[in-house]
Amino acid sequence: MPEATTVDAVVVGAGPAGSAAALELARAGRSVVLLERGAYPGAKNVYGGVVYARVLDEAVPRWWEEAPVQRWVTRRSTMVLTGSQALTVDFRTAAWGGPPYNGMTTYRADFDSWLAGKAVEAGAQLVTSTVARSLLRDAAGRVVGVRTDRPDGDIGARMVIACDGVNSFLAKEAGLLPRTSPEHTTLGVKETLALPRAVIDERFGLLGDHGMDIEMLGCTEGVPGGGFLYTNQDSVSIGVVAGLEGLAEAKTRPEELIARLKAHPAIAPYVRDAQLKEYSAHLIPEGGYRTIPKLAIDGMLVAGDAAAMCLAAGLWLEGVNFAIGAGLAAGRTAAEAIAAGDTSARGLAGYRRRLADSFVLADHKRLRDAPDLVLGERMQRQYPGLVCDLAEQVFTVTNPRPKRGMAAEFLRAARRNDVRLRDLARDALTSLRTFG
Repeated sequence: MPEATTVDAVVVGAGPAGSAAALELARAGRSVVLLERGAYPGAKNVYGGVVYARVLDEAVPRWWEEAPVQRWVTRRSTMVLTGSQALTVDFRTAAWGGPPYNGMTTYRADFDSWLAGKAVEAGAQLVTSTVARSLLRDAAGRVVGVRTDRPDGDIGARMVIACDGVNSFLAKEAGLLPRTSPEHTTLGVKETLALPRAVIDERFGLLGDHGMDIEMLGCTEGVPGGGFLYTNQDSVSIGVVAGLEGLAEAKTRPEELIARLKAHPAIAPYVRDAQLKEYSAHLIPEGGYRTIPKLAIDGMLVAGDAAAMCLAAGLWLEGVNFAIGAGLAAGRTAAEAIAAGDTSARGLAGYRRRLADSFVLADHKRLRDAPDLVLGERMQRQYPGLVCDLAEQVFTVTNPRPKRGMAAEFLRAARRNDVRLRDLARDALTSLRTFG
């Protein structure tokens, strides 16, 4: 990178949001530098789920023919756990096993490098092992670039797009992102466990390149959060997402939660004899729509985790697709503003309108009550026991005593788990308003 580089735009962070933004800018004919603090895109990331990449349909036509896919998810399960029970809703469809696909498992190091490569192919300059330490401003306080940790490594730019993660120092410096709140932040921890492909296929009931994704509730021992288990080609990834405040109050380490999850009778058969390949952890913004900050100031936009764009809504646990969608919108908006010669906050106002017209903000807004509901005390501590006890009672054969009615079994399970019917009714109504 030459000294005193001056470009149309500098994008900080070569994750999905940053690479998508750089791709759009480069395709619009703008000079753009994509900065990455890691040795390569994805080097600093951990991922514990599935990428829903349909957002790439327009940006990278037929992306599924070249993206680094581990498996296509054709089987999706939601599992509710107690210490010794598990109730699972299991869905499988062949439709998700062919184009245009629904979700895929992938290693983030591979996926991030691939998407950054698309930006480079379009003309972006990727600069790795470089930290953006602060913003450059002109005399009027307008953002005009970034200062890096390289000697004489200032980069002047007409636009800066911050995609540098949940603790974005640039967004905080710009006043766009408030101080990280433990109340709205979770810690995702993951173990990647090696298993032979044939063993994975047999244990999870899979064929070919089909995969399975299991999302779990009730596996974090009362700490607000959840768990996951999903299949790669020759490994499985298992982990938990747990609230920072809850972890501190419980005095529990996340690796202890994973160890006990792997020993659970519903999970142990899946991971038996697996060998640990990797352990990783990552902070996740889970406050939802109400914690999404202001997205633009003069000369700067923010996208992805840096803008709290992660949807933790129980049924939907998504982040990468929102990051890509926001990055594409940021890149298009920045390119238009540069062409128009107006990169002021007013000139960049179209960014939020773009997001509001797309799934990025529309889904966040519609599901704005979901984080409080899903991470709430009753959903985490009482309802898993309620549904598991009810299922156990209903399916237990009581001969010679006659079977009890469903209503009686429900009331019995509610009493056993200290569930008040008025609270259940209130939460049911909230669920209908949120997900309906």
